[in-house]
Amino acid sequence: MPSRGWGTLRARPKTTSIFRSEVMSLVQLYIPSDVARFTVSQLGEMGLVEFRDLNAEVSAFQRSFVSDVRRFDEIERKLRYLRLQIERSDVDVYDFLDEDFAGRSRGPRDIDEMEERISAHESRVLKLTAAYKSLQLKHLELVENKHVLEEVSSLFSEITGRQQQQPSVARGGSNRYDTAPLLGRTDTSSRRSIGSMDAARAGDALGFDVEAGPTIGHDINVGFITGVISRDRISTLERVLWRSLRGNMFLNYVDIEEPIHDPKQDGPVYKSAFIVFAHGESLRDRATKIAESLGATLYHVDSSAERRQEELIDTMSRIDDLHQILENNSVARVNELTSVSEQITTWFTVVRKEKAIYHTLNLCNYDANRNCLIAEGWCASNDIAAVQSALHIATEDAGSNVPTVLQELRTTKEPPTFIRTNKFTEGFQNIVDAYGVPKAGEVNPGLFTCITFPFLFALMFGDLGHGFLMTICAALLCFYERKLAWLAKDESMRMFYSGRYIILLMGIFSMYTGFLYNDIFSRAMGIFSSGWAWPTDSGGEGVTVEATKLGHIYAIGIDPAWHHASNSLLFTNSYKMKMSIVLGVIHMTLGICLQVPNALHFKKRINILHVFVPQIIFLFSIFGYLVFTILFKWSTDWYARDASGELTHVSPPSLLNMLIYMFLSPGSVNENERMFRGQAVLQTFLLLIALVCVPWMLLVKPLILRREHRKIISEGYGRISTHVRVSAEDDSMGGAVVLTEQEEMEEDDFDFADIMINQSIHTIEFCLNSISNTASYLRLWALSLAHAQLSEVLWTMTFLPTLKMTGAIQPIAIMCGFSVWFTLTFGILIGMEGLSAFLHALRLHWVEFNNKFYDGTGVKFEPFSFKALLDQAEE
Repeated sequence: MPSRGWGTLRARPKTTSIFRSEVMSLVQLYIPSDVARFTVSQLGEMGLVEFRDLNAEVSAFQRSFVSDVRRFDEIERKLRYLRLQIERSDVDVYDFLDEDFAGRSRGPRDIDEMEERISAHESRVLKLTAAYKSLQLKHLELVENKHVLEEVSSLFSEITGRQQQQPSVARGGSNRYDTAPLLGRTDTSSRRSIGSMDAARAGDALGFDVEAGPTIGHDINVGFITGVISRDRISTLERVLWRSLRGNMFLNYVDIEEPIHDPKQDGPVYKSAFIVFAHGESLRDRATKIAESLGATLYHVDSSAERRQEELIDTMSRIDDLHQILENNSVARVNELTSVSEQITTWFTVVRKEKAIYHTLNLCNYDANRNCLIAEGWCASNDIAAVQSALHIATEDAGSNVPTVLQELRTTKEPPTFIRTNKFTEGFQNIVDAYGVPKAGEVNPGLFTCITFPFLFALMFGDLGHGFLMTICAALLCFYERKLAWLAKDESMRMFYSGRYIILLMGIFSMYTGFLYNDIFSRAMGIFSSGWAWPTDSGGEGVTVEATKLGHIYAIGIDPAWHHASNSLLFTNSYKMKMSIVLGVIHMTLGICLQVPNALHFKKRINILHVFVPQIIFLFSIFGYLVFTILFKWSTDWYARDASGELTHVSPPSLLNMLIYMFLSPGSVNENERMFRGQAVLQTFLLLIALVCVPWMLLVKPLILRREHRKIISEGYGRISTHVRVSAEDDSMGGAVVLTEQEEMEEDDFDFADIMINQSIHTIEFCLNSISNTASYLRLWALSLAHAQLSEVLWTMTFLPTLKMTGAIQPIAIMCGFSVWFTLTFGILIGMEGLSAFLHALRLHWVEFNNKFYDGTGVKFEPFSFKALLDQAEE
């Protein structure tokens, strides 16, 4: 039918509930080209539409707006460079977001001006950084040259002083260096040397002045090289030079005390200045290549003392000048980065939004005839009015008179799953989504998980004291959630912050079950009057006495008298074991019953009669009967006596043996194990019903489906799938026309063999899982017992002994004992035991509960949202 303006929309139910996912609509948008950016920007701010890719067959490099995406990629690269320079310069970043600029639809002029400012800032920072690095390299060279000059001058002065103190030796006479070892080291303060001058002169022992050169009449070609090398490589330089020059050298070096900032390594480096004497130009060249290969920097030093002094003065003067220039450059660079830091958060936000806009526009088809973009997407039916409002705002922002046309399409495609949650239900829904996202329209287990999950956890963690501590911690997280929002960004604390309401309910339920267990830090609470009385005469140590039953029972929970009894473990084991079975069967029954609303919603009533009914009968005929016998045994006084003093009942029966012999010997019950009249007949009847349910689940549904399929084929009907699209070719109508496309489906898509195999697997799985899942709920008893016993051990071994101490040391011992007990309680009982109970409760929901009715094969609704995009970028 034709439509005008915004399009005609079909009526939808306006119900919103966590019980099912939202009703979704496939919408089609005809967006004029001049308002495309504004429209997508406004929809991104709303976060209500999940766009479909209409160009899936087109590569990312062939799409219409790839050049715009690359443009913003380049701008984002510049911003990342500027942020890196800000971090390296220790400039504070202003966490300020210009909402007026980042929160509205921006025009092309705004984007161009922002890009020009970012490029100008980057260009200036690049120039300042390049100049700063160049100046740092020059400063490094001058500092190293200064240390080399100082070392060479010091060494030459030392050698000259030695030559003046020792007499001359005639050729062929005793050599003054004969007593020096070839590889001996001479230490003078921090200076170290290797080799000797005789080795460097290669056998010429005539007088040699290190500054004036060789003595007249003798050609002694002894030269030297000087430089600076990293301190950790000086030993390598020693060994390599000694072996390469075969000892014909003299090396002297000194460690430079203060570290030198090396811009190449971007940090301080400890170095050493060295000088190497060698005979002959070839040896010096070899020493030069070795030093350079090890990363040494060589410097030319004149042999004249006067020139060295002049060069040293000049170098120090140039270092002072460079210091001033570096400071000026650093100040200018910091000022430039400070101005950038005031806007960089806003720029990052805008650039990421703009890039996301063009990524979304690349998902649309371009209609050249109409000069518009065609987009399709999913949104909640309840949000269509909000989407229309956003489209109207975008049209006004663009200053256009041509509105965007929105039309809802009728389709058989399965929509994504959208479940509205708040900060309370979000954590529980995440537990469900971790197992699987519900299909559209499927019953959502998250609604029931809000109650059943903390309750099953509390059954295993039941302790009033531990639950109180957990509740206090969770309540603080909830009360100060805004101030503690930074925890969501911390990887280790994110789980606790996002699950704060789960922890709160787990603590509250643990307090409730701890109250029923009458357990607070493994101690009993005598709130009400006990139903048992201990004799006043205990009979002495080691004598077992029996409590006397009074005429009333404890008001709520377990009687505190059991905490002091020697058979308390037998009582609590039996009680919690049966309680776990009862609650487990109730939990599984709830899961099976949820098949009914699923079958009604998807219009598969056959699943109610031939799946749900036989399954619930099978479960009740075996484990429902077991629950009945547990309640019957609890409600019967097996030690009651008649007026003559005789027992009115036989001994309490073993329910485990009863269930086993119900299958092994049907129709017969041991007289000592009989609970009521007609028990054998009832058990036989229930067993026959359970056996009948197996072929009922296995065969009836596949046979009915085959019969219906044959009936359809015999009448000549096929399955029709319709997909409605919108066309605007009828301009006389001034709007859009709904066109229906019909596609004939293949008729032979029914495969009876596949259905039988699938039904067989489900039947076998259900029958076997009914047993294994029921036994799995015994973990409620096991972990509750372990938690209580561990709490008792911590109390008796850490804190209780200090209470029995006497003397002046008792207060200190109590403080120490309490500290140890409280620390272990938090670390082990609340931390480790809490995590264990959490995981076991998670398993009971995922395996024992969800597999009764839940497929979890849906696809999560992920709308185009700037908020989600920015949050992901921050992580």
